[in-house]
Amino acid sequence: MIREGVVAQRSTADALLDGPTPKHAQLREILRELATAQLPPGAALPSERDLTLRYGVSRLTVREAIGQLVSEGLLVRVRGKGTFTARPRVDVRLDLASFTEDMRRRGLRAETEVLGHAELPPPPDTAEALGLEPGAPAYWLTRLRKADGTPLAVERGWFHPAAAPGLLGRDLTESMYSLLERHYGVRLEHAMQTVLAESADAETARLLRVQPGSPLLVFRRISTSRDAPVEDVRSWYRGDAYQVTMPLRTQAGTTGRPPEEVAP
Repeated sequence: MIREGVVAQRSTADALLDGPTPKHAQLREILRELATAQLPPGAALPSERDLTLRYGVSRLTVREAIGQLVSEGLLVRVRGKGTFTARPRVDVRLDLASFTEDMRRRGLRAETEVLGHAELPPPPDTAEALGLEPGAPAYWLTRLRKADGTPLAVERGWFHPAAAPGLLGRDLTESMYSLLERHYGVRLEHAMQTVLAESADAETARLLRVQPGSPLLVFRRISTSRDAPVEDVRSWYRGDAYQVTMPLRTQAGTTGRPPEEVAP
């Protein structure tokens, strides 16, 4: 294992060789081995200065090697702190479950920090999704969702006030789905969810402890209970911490043949 305390002493003892393989590619593979086989998730890499001294390369070469591994999701940069090995991604399965329930299923400790709430007229697209008249108020809530202390998602949502009167006076750090069912008898039964990609703006990046411009997975979920709309929630998930898995099959069912080949 590389120890920062001995890097400077060794200086260029491990200098990379000139040859057909560029030095940034040689260093990338050395750091890949370090990140995948020697260091635990969340461990700090030696500083850029220490790596330049140990391997006899420029800081630009070090940054290029690290940048490629960041793009692959093996390393993460934290502003003002350094570069760290990435934690395993949480595999998101697209079913109608709360964040709290999903984390508990995975053996992780779910935490919620309420960032703000209010009763306000929602934007037109949300008013339409919730079946509200223009200008009618809804409950707005924004929360930071964590797992084992690590911020994973920023959630900004709107809730129909008729479905949960007085919702904003409840404990909003608990599972929203459990709260709705326990206090209001509202069990969400159906949802339409859209997934897209965005770059983190400055505020979302600060909350998620990532660099501005970092890739995020964005989920918009419009959920109903007894065919009545209840929530319109958007969640921004860290792209370096999440991946989405979904079952797929042909429209033909289990035949394995494209639909046009299936006999009527």
